[in-house]
Amino acid sequence: MTDWLDDIKWTEDGLVPAIAQDSVTGRVLMFAWMNRESLAMTVEKGEAVYYSRSRQKLWHKGEESGHTQKIKSIRLDCDGDVILMSIEQTGGIACHTGRESCFYKEFVNGQWQAVDDVIKDPKDIYE
Repeated sequence: MTDWLDDIKWTEDGLVPAIAQDSVTGRVLMFAWMNRESLAMTVEKGEAVYYSRSRQKLWHKGEESGHTQKIKSIRLDCDGDVILMSIEQTGGIACHTGRESCFYKEFVNGQWQAVDDVIKDPKDIYE
């Protein structure tokens, strides 16, 4: 039997892009990277675990903020090179800026504008 992780087309760095989408609204909440270990841990824990390229280590989403992501489903795209996770976002905050989504800036009149409100001040999240 083939290991299910072998069905994924990993980058040269051993990573795969992962998109977290709200299971109820369908809104894209964030994008991050996963490696084999983080994806296997995600399946095992039932909560999102990513790979931080800047810190060069695994990152259990919500380990500092408490804003974990409970996995509802995991899908692989037709090319086998992108993961889409349907998740339940604890606390309604996925972004380190204290917003629901990391995609809170919209291109309006030739510039990027924040169009989503901060739900909770990051200073109150990360002490």
